[in-house]
Amino acid sequence: MPHIDLPPGHSPGISGLLIYRPETAHPLRELVEILMRGPSSLTSAEREIIAASVSWWNNCHFCHTSHAAAACAHLGRGPDFIDEIKAGLPNEPLSPKMRALLHIAHQVQRGGKHVTEGDVAQAKTEGATDVEIHDTVLIAAAFCMFNRYVDGLNTWAWPEKEKFMEIGGKMAHEGYMKPYVPVAP
Repeated sequence: MPHIDLPPGHSPGISGLLIYRPETAHPLRELVEILMRGPSSLTSAEREIIAASVSWWNNCHFCHTSHAAAACAHLGRGPDFIDEIKAGLPNEPLSPKMRALLHIAHQVQRGGKHVTEGDVAQAKTEGATDVEIHDTVLIAAAFCMFNRYVDGLNTWAWPEKEKFMEIGGKMAHEGYMKPYVPVAP
């Protein structure tokens, strides 16, 4: 049960909260649209993996699973890829650059001051640009906020990862500016 009174049949996770407060929703939607789909040398799938990983480390089921489902949609993968992200992608052929950026994202998730000069130097050695490092830190920081927003108000989410595939596809292919309104359980 959410900690605040949301309309009956409200949407899961952040979706219901964004519908509840459209005046705060608009800038949050713009931020995530730019971070996940705006111009970048990181693919949208890579950015979704960063967001999903941070959300997993923060134990935010809704954000982790919805953004992992968006990564699935970008990559043409099935829902089992969601579990691969949870496991840290040990069997995925990620580039050393992406692994270094995920390490930086994890450091941000632990606390911004955990990112060291060595972490940044390693990412640069692996080919990461200053913009990619910047965007990784901003995605990680933003998702820490989104995770706390979703879980701090105790929103609901489907337990099954398969139910997130539709919302993930909409996020991947339609973006973040339109409200997503599924039927509540």
